Amino acid sequence: MIRCMIVEDEILAQDVIRQHVSATSQLELVSVCQNAREAARVLENDEIDLIFLDIQLPGMKGLHFLSSIPDPPLVILTTAYSEYALESYEFNVIDYLLKPISFERFSRAIDKLRNGRLFTRAGRDNEPPADHFFIKSGTKFYKVNFSEIIYIQSLKDYVKIHTRHHTLLTHQTLTDLEKSLPPEHFLRIHKSYIISLSSIKTIFGNTIEVEQASLPIGNNYRNQVMRLISKGRP
Repeated sequence: MIRCMIVEDEILAQDVIRQHVSATSQLELVSVCQNAREAARVLENDEIDLIFLDIQLPGMKGLHFLSSIPDPPLVILTTAYSEYALESYEFNVIDYLLKPISFERFSRAIDKLRNGRLFTRAGRDNEPPADHFFIKSGTKFYKVNFSEIIYIQSLKDYVKIHTRHHTLLTHQTLTDLEKSLPPEHFLRIHKSYIISLSSIKTIFGNTIEVEQASLPIGNNYRNQVMRLISKGRP
């Protein structure tokens, strides 16, 4: 679950974001704060993955508060004023939502938290390595364990993930998805295919057999496959 906090002084805006969070299964609302001081206390005492942060807060403004956090969580900014958009992206925020915030627009912002980046809390010290990510397929987010993946197939702007239990289609590129996979367990063998090393059955000629599928080895990836064989893996 994504542990999130709302930092917003307008009651109506708070209620709208609360409703959107409640309707999004992978979000867990930890706290609602009306100003930066309250939010700072929550960050000191709770583990927060994502902040919905209003720019126009009483006292310390949202962007000033954000700049004061040494190791900030992921942030989605909310505001009624579009003129702050350019400045906000200097902080590498996930998205910038203009009020009133529709659920459709809210959902598109959450879609950007894909590939397990948030769930694995990449870059934080003393965190165990990730063993899964979350993928949106249709209207649902699916938890996909790396150990269940057989291979992944590119279909232009979509990716099809073949697992031991089902097949999922998600709207993203194979290159983007590859960044979320542990390289010690997965190998790109073609511009259109990534395989799980544990699923390899045979390698012959320009083909790799994984479970029930026979996949081509691309010319640009053949050396990687040969190095795999020479090292005795998998």
